[in-house]
Amino acid sequence: MNLNDPAELAVLLEAWLLAAGRPLSLERLGELFEEAERPEPARLRDALAILAGSCRGRAFELKEVASGYRLQVRERFAPWVGRLWEERPQRYSRALLETLALIAYRQPISRGEIEEVRGVAVSSNIIKTLQEREWIRVVGYREVPGRPALFATTRAFLDHFNLKSLDELPPMAVLRSLEPGPDATAVDDEPSPAGLPVRGEPAGQTSFRSLLAELDAMELGLKSDFDDLPEADAAGDAGLERTADDS
Repeated sequence: MNLNDPAELAVLLEAWLLAAGRPLSLERLGELFEEAERPEPARLRDALAILAGSCRGRAFELKEVASGYRLQVRERFAPWVGRLWEERPQRYSRALLETLALIAYRQPISRGEIEEVRGVAVSSNIIKTLQEREWIRVVGYREVPGRPALFATTRAFLDHFNLKSLDELPPMAVLRSLEPGPDATAVDDEPSPAGLPVRGEPAGQTSFRSLLAELDAMELGLKSDFDDLPEADAAGDAGLERTADDS
């Protein structure tokens, strides 16, 4: 194989990505070559561009997410591809999606701050579920009495929702004024603690339901297994979290 030929290099990268079944970073792809034959990063990018072009008109695409590059079935085929599995895709409650949305858009954020916006207490099961999925992690502690934990999203969150970075989240500039409707309390929620304010929804503003719809739409057809979760390390999530003030 002539590794100096970008077209042949693209075929090799395709083989690796198909075999890996998970995203591979540019650095990881380079490590798979013997040192003497290792292409420069620019050549690898050229080959990846050729591979992306070869996917046009095919049922799959080359997608760059937070952890690297992967080959995946195009989203428009999800309703049909999903028939391969007997188990129904896992669905998440409204309360969980609201909590995840607030962490994604306002990170780092404490549990108390989430409760203040939602108007109800956040169930411990919701935080536990999000941490078990490795979608959120503790990135610091607020320097106030009690030092509450601050939560932020992880690289696994970005990978699952097909995002390269937090900048690709749908624009939600009005999030600070969004609020669930009167029926927002789900089975996941706990009763509101005494004194917890419940904010009303300003008239004429986009409701919080629109955000849930966007997240729900992103979830459809995406992988529901977590065999390819990246190792949780501080270096891997650098740049995705905004750390709290130093103690």
